[in-house]
Amino acid sequence: MDGISFGLIVVLLLILWGEFVNGWTDAPNAMATVVSTRVLSPVQAMVMTVVFNMVGVLLAGTAVALTIGKGIVDPSVIDLTTIGSAMLGIIIFSTGAWFFGLPTSESHALIAGLAGAGFAKAGVSVLVWAGWKKVLIGLGFSTLLGFGVGFILMFLIYRLFARIEASKGRKIFGKAQILSSAFMAFSHGTNDGQKFIGVFALALALGGIIPMEVFAAKSFSVPFWIILICSLMMALGTAFGGWKIMKTMGFKMTKLEPVHGFAAETGAALTIEVASRLGIPLSTTHTINTAIMGVGATKRLSAVRWGVSGQMIFAWIITFPVCALIAYLTTKLVMFFS
Repeated sequence: MDGISFGLIVVLLLILWGEFVNGWTDAPNAMATVVSTRVLSPVQAMVMTVVFNMVGVLLAGTAVALTIGKGIVDPSVIDLTTIGSAMLGIIIFSTGAWFFGLPTSESHALIAGLAGAGFAKAGVSVLVWAGWKKVLIGLGFSTLLGFGVGFILMFLIYRLFARIEASKGRKIFGKAQILSSAFMAFSHGTNDGQKFIGVFALALALGGIIPMEVFAAKSFSVPFWIILICSLMMALGTAFGGWKIMKTMGFKMTKLEPVHGFAAETGAALTIEVASRLGIPLSTTHTINTAIMGVGATKRLSAVRWGVSGQMIFAWIITFPVCALIAYLTTKLVMFFS
């Protein structure tokens, strides 16, 4: 190891910037409902989210990180250029979506960015189709399963607690929602939290700072200082800009009470946990948003503001092509001047 290069410093800063943007647009997923129902203050929710996100990363294993690192594009084409290009796509696209208050999936932005950068380097043959199957399965988990589990949980709660007074129910689920929000933050760490932390560690390995051999195994250990730095960057992003996304999710999609927040968070967290154990990268943004839609739909379909939901779905759809294109053009530009 000869020391840290300028290129590595730039890429590490882009990763941290991407994690900061993740704090704007993705991390608020674990906080939105518990803040909108006024069970916790924004500061209390943020502290809890950061703590349980870190716990989730520490206990999660590395199945999802390995899928991102090895299962999207051929690992032989992944270098500091492809990682930096993917991060730039995330930063540009997600910042634009945040400006309009739209939650985005950094998971899909990262996957698309790696694919676009890899395609720029070596063509379509670099795509690892086995990994893309997991991505497609993740889309099903985060949309259909997220909506379905949220709907079923809310339906069961209505049946089981039908005779309980509204004030008593609010008190019960107000306390329960603290647990479900913590569970959601933990699940975010077990799936989404792995991705930026894994990419940060991979960049250090590519730069010769830590041994590359650790990534050859079926699992690897990420130093705690990397987890701490990335988690703190995410917390800063949430503190500075997360309210826009929380406002969209917690207030604009449907009217939420603690019982609705509990059902949505629990449904989304259960879905994410199953996916994490299977090494399936999915979008926590999609999962919690579709769970909120499912919960709202148990009252009546018109209870969900489908206009707002449609805007979010449009942002989800264009994530793949836009982020892939930005990463592709950036990689070609770097290659041209190298």
